[in-house]
Amino acid sequence: MRGRQRVPASTTVLPPQKGRPMVTLPVVARRKGALKTPAADEQSLLPNSGKGGRAGFWLYLIPGFVLFTIVILIPLVWNIFLSFTKWRGIKPPEFIGLENWIELFQDDKFWMSFINSIAMIVAMVIVPTLLGLLIAAMLFDLIGKKFGGKLASFLRATYYLPQILPVAVAAIVIGWILRPENGALNTILEAVGLGGLQHNWLGSPDTALLSIMFVMVWVQLGYPIVIFMAALQRVDPELYEAAELDGANWAQRFRWITISIIRPEVFVVTLTCTIAALKVFGPIYTLTRGGPGTSTIVPSYYSYSEFFQSQQVGYGATIATALTVVIVILTIVFIKAQNRAERAEGGRS
Repeated sequence: MRGRQRVPASTTVLPPQKGRPMVTLPVVARRKGALKTPAADEQSLLPNSGKGGRAGFWLYLIPGFVLFTIVILIPLVWNIFLSFTKWRGIKPPEFIGLENWIELFQDDKFWMSFINSIAMIVAMVIVPTLLGLLIAAMLFDLIGKKFGGKLASFLRATYYLPQILPVAVAAIVIGWILRPENGALNTILEAVGLGGLQHNWLGSPDTALLSIMFVMVWVQLGYPIVIFMAALQRVDPELYEAAELDGANWAQRFRWITISIIRPEVFVVTLTCTIAALKVFGPIYTLTRGGPGTSTIVPSYYSYSEFFQSQQVGYGATIATALTVVIVILTIVFIKAQNRAERAEGGRS
């Protein structure tokens, strides 16, 4: 027909509408899946878009799984097996059943080591966590606002310094301070007229454990401060401003805003510090070797002494296995408590 435009078969015609001329589109654009959005095009280019791609992620887990198996899983299984044997590390292990475990529950030295672990929990968990909350809140909410963030960062790094010191170096310094003769602490006490308070701080059963506790508070305090100050970065400053306008003092803002918002970090710090307190070894080994007597012995050092000093490998493995069981149980309890607190918080919100 003369005057009519011929339309190719591979196109379709959209009828003209008011204000819009007739438009032709390729037929392929109407086929199912032919017209793709940019997001769909990008998704198709991803290497993990299919089942084979998703399965490829497992390849990245192989190195970590191999290291976990060699470094943790195999020694753990071997240690559990040795707890049912009598072995001095030379001849093949002799299976003796539950004899080591029966002896363990009747061992006064073992129970004393766990009592001392409670003291380590006080020194490495309770005191540092409470002080860390207060100091972090003061550095963030008071010092940071009045004197600037640089001073708060400097003080935070100062508190964290003991964490990065090698245990041997810290032990030499603490041993020099607490030395009974010509030690820094006793010298200062004599210089200020308190010579009657001079003491063999690490060599006396009544002060050795307390001295270790003070040392562990000093060492551990920087860790919760750093974690809590990082957590405070996500607190909306408007909450503090609104509370301050409503007449809330610093203690009320600390209780109702700071603690409620950084509660997950409090759980993390409490759990990790508890595990560290239960398996503390370096300070005990370098300062007191569990003495005098059994006044500072802890399960990890007791296990070490049975392994390498008494050559009772089976009994040492039993102590280590019991300590592992306690840590696993406490970890499960902490995680369940955290989940329960989060659900309760979600229900209130």
